[in-house]
Amino acid sequence: MVHGLTKMGPTKTIKTLLMVNQKDGFDCPGCAWPDPEHRTTFEFCENGAKAVADEAMPARVNAAFFEQHSISELSAWPDYKLNRAGRLAEPMHLAEGSNHYSPISWSDAITLVSDRLNGMSSPDRGVFYTSGRTSNEAAFLYQAFVRSTGTNNLPDCSNMCHESSGKGLGQTIGIGKGTVTLEDFNRSDVIVVIGQNPGTNHPRMLTALRDAKHNGASIIHVNPLPEAGLMAFKHPQDYMKANFRSTSLADLHLPVRIGGDAALLKGLMKVVLRNGRLDRSFIDEQTTGFDQLKGNLAQTDWDDIIRDSGLEREHIERAGNMLANSTATIACWAMGLTQHRNGVAVIQEVVNLLLMGGHVGRPGAGFCPVRGHSNVQGDRTVGIWEAPTDAFLDGLELGLGFPMPRHHGHDVVRSIQAMKDGLVDVFFCMGGNFISAAPDTTTTADAMRNVPLTVQVSTKLNRSHLVTGKEALILPCLGRTEVDSQPSGHQFVTVENSMGVVHRSEGKLKPASKDIRSEPWIVAELAHSTVGDQHLQWRHLVEDYDRVRDLMEGSLSGFDDYNSRVRQPNGFSLPNLPRDERRFATSDNKAHFTSHPLPDIDVEEDQFVLMTLRSHDQYNTTIYGLHDRYRGIHGNRRVLMMNADDMVERGWKSRTKVDITSHFEGEQRTARDWLVVPYEIPRGNLAAYFPEANSLVPLNSTADQSNTPTSKWIVVTVNGHGESLTEEEE
Repeated sequence: MVHGLTKMGPTKTIKTLLMVNQKDGFDCPGCAWPDPEHRTTFEFCENGAKAVADEAMPARVNAAFFEQHSISELSAWPDYKLNRAGRLAEPMHLAEGSNHYSPISWSDAITLVSDRLNGMSSPDRGVFYTSGRTSNEAAFLYQAFVRSTGTNNLPDCSNMCHESSGKGLGQTIGIGKGTVTLEDFNRSDVIVVIGQNPGTNHPRMLTALRDAKHNGASIIHVNPLPEAGLMAFKHPQDYMKANFRSTSLADLHLPVRIGGDAALLKGLMKVVLRNGRLDRSFIDEQTTGFDQLKGNLAQTDWDDIIRDSGLEREHIERAGNMLANSTATIACWAMGLTQHRNGVAVIQEVVNLLLMGGHVGRPGAGFCPVRGHSNVQGDRTVGIWEAPTDAFLDGLELGLGFPMPRHHGHDVVRSIQAMKDGLVDVFFCMGGNFISAAPDTTTTADAMRNVPLTVQVSTKLNRSHLVTGKEALILPCLGRTEVDSQPSGHQFVTVENSMGVVHRSEGKLKPASKDIRSEPWIVAELAHSTVGDQHLQWRHLVEDYDRVRDLMEGSLSGFDDYNSRVRQPNGFSLPNLPRDERRFATSDNKAHFTSHPLPDIDVEEDQFVLMTLRSHDQYNTTIYGLHDRYRGIHGNRRVLMMNADDMVERGWKSRTKVDITSHFEGEQRTARDWLVVPYEIPRGNLAAYFPEANSLVPLNSTADQSNTPTSKWIVVTVNGHGESLTEEEE
């Protein structure tokens, strides 16, 4: 409430928050957690309220702002201050060599981009990034435009987050998405939350976990750090019912060592296998590879499992017995699994564990990769994909009526490398904050500065507007909360949540400026100017977004009768064979058990393993404040969480100043002036906030197969300054 009142005022706060995640309102621009079928009046969390207030704030970033503030000055502002500057209000141009943005008309901006694209020697010298905030309609038009130029260079935020989930699930169960519905949580016996912190990253998920708990489910929490939301949860709306009790959600917390998840999962499978609680008919009739997995588990020694996981055998046995006795198990995970070198393999170990008990395609059971941004899954569904299958491209050709490029394009890491090597002429970002989200910040910044033209379609000022190509554009777009008016009238867009439900979102607030445009409009104008109307009537399409959805219906599997079905009160679910029919679209139509060796997680004696994480006062790269309330850390984001015994061993007190150096294949990256603080984390492990710690993530340290940056596995050394700060000095 305080956040809303200070940024929007009382009237706008009430009007706006009562529309968040409502059937006739707009989808929260925060996380992708699904909305319940029966919604409450207050269907949002704290971070969702912050995101909405940020979008509806009255402050404006316009020509007068950029005339007053130079790039050099703004570059010294912290991310928190940049975010508070306000909404971008008009198109801006940064000329080569200039230190100030200046205003530019929409027509001149579009012409500048299209001329540069048409002047490239190859279509593959253009790279087109997308963040998860982009709607289905905008993303579909965007990929159609990009492919009409002749390239598949469509990196997106999935490449840095859940790419490992898509690869791991696709190979084993035939679909790169989760297989559960929100209702399944009410029918589950055991829910495993592994490598995920719902209290900060997906707060509305805690309601589903609380309800599952009340219905008899047990919850196993696997995370190096204890997370407040899973220790004790109090639903804010319960206060209105004079209910002041909190719920302890986790029945068991397993503080696994960073990188030890694979060992833990093998231990759990050994317990389940020993207990004989297997779904033999399912295994024999609908899976392959089980005998090989049994052999792999037999060769995995308990001493290795205990050493790598950092857990006592009795705790693994307890969790394994809970799973063995479960008739319906859900596994939820996020970046704690995906951002490791073995990200794909460890997710396939989760698959192995659930397949042993047949926990897929039955009520209360299945896989739940929890996506972090509101439409990141939808963007991939509609075509934001640098490595599409031939079958997917065949469908696009049929629906769009022109040939698709067939060679794979650049993902995020390969895009950065291409920019660094001088192979990119135009880098176009549809949303997001690429500089802050990407790994190896210094390398990424140098790569960005090497590009002749960079373009950012954005709602708020961020670091990527300050670290640019030789020439840069800012194209301000409508936010999710705002009215989108086109010639046929007010429009709505659609999004897909974490569980494959597609539903509508319609902004209700007056746009922040008369000079901002919708993302579909921006894409259509750029396409019209660049490739013309020989294939599609771009401007005609965006006069009425129903026309875009008709085009999507003819191009994408599962979008039959799109315009009608998405107007249903709760939208519709996309087809999901493992969930709906217990069938698997793999090469042999069976689910696949896979066998993997334990990863090598040994480091040298003086080295630590660092993982990055969010504070409670941020969402992705957006910093709302300087307080991590759930962890009790306040006033500073440049902090390093360390086990107290490791600190004592080095003679360090709380707030001792340290430098952190990462080590990868002979390369070193150093980030200076951090404050070390004691925290409940396994010995030898460290945690720090991103994006501040992203500079320590080596660009080429990525997950096998998915190429996801290993932001949860950074080998570092830490050197103290021999001084510490008091709270007052800090």
